[in-house]
Amino acid sequence: MKKEVNFEDIAPAIKAFQQNYNPKISFEKNVESTSFEITEFQELFKKWANISAEKFFKHLNSITFKNTSSGKHPNLFSSISKKDFSDKKIVFHDFINLHSLTSEEYKNAEKNLLINYSFSSGIFGNILLASTAKGICYLAFYENQEKAINTLIENFPHADFQEKTDNFQQNALLFFQEDWKNLKKIDLHIKGTAFQFKVWKELLKIPVGELSTYGKIAKKIQNPKAFRAVGTAIGSNAVAYLIPCHRVVQQSGKIGGYKWDSIRKTAIIGWEGIKHFQN
Repeated sequence: MKKEVNFEDIAPAIKAFQQNYNPKISFEKNVESTSFEITEFQELFKKWANISAEKFFKHLNSITFKNTSSGKHPNLFSSISKKDFSDKKIVFHDFINLHSLTSEEYKNAEKNLLINYSFSSGIFGNILLASTAKGICYLAFYENQEKAINTLIENFPHADFQEKTDNFQQNALLFFQEDWKNLKKIDLHIKGTAFQFKVWKELLKIPVGELSTYGKIAKKIQNPKAFRAVGTAIGSNAVAYLIPCHRVVQQSGKIGGYKWDSIRKTAIIGWEGIKHFQN
């Protein structure tokens, strides 16, 4: 076993558990149905995020079930006791400032735009961060560094780039640490339509440890029939995690797709569930 466990190590464990999950058997029996030994499985999660594997999946299922089901779907584990829950809600809306420019305005501004970018790594994998003089304009998880840079350039084809870490990026990385007591306000400087910004602002209001659905977001923005357009707006988000599109799941309770990999989305949801109860 490696001393450090990263997302690439934990992802196969999450995937294997989900693929082999049987609601009629215990957690231990579910692990036995994968290629992992129970001790190895538990150690992976302990070293990845200092949580037990059983708690991770217990919280993951509980918040998914609580937020999206009608009560008729089978629950993986028994309900979490009230003492496990925290009344304190962490909402990114309290920490994120969105600076909006329309597509037309941004297209003209790009010609003189300088973007700083840097590479980092965190609990959910490798991260590419980019920022303008006004704030974070791009954040993506990646597997291939060259492809990640190419995608960044495609998003800002007229900008100039320099590899440099700035305060915006350093502040953003605090969101991937385990201690959220010292979070600072962070500015996002992103392009999008008025509708997209309306959706993204609503995503910022979803508390850590809770989930929503496309339909619920559509109702929140007073356009209940626009759930497909909401899905498109969420898929257009270029700032991973800080604009928490990972907190939107299917009405059925299924995790659903994610631009940066559905297993990563599962990992984030489970980790946030644990963090909510710890804070």
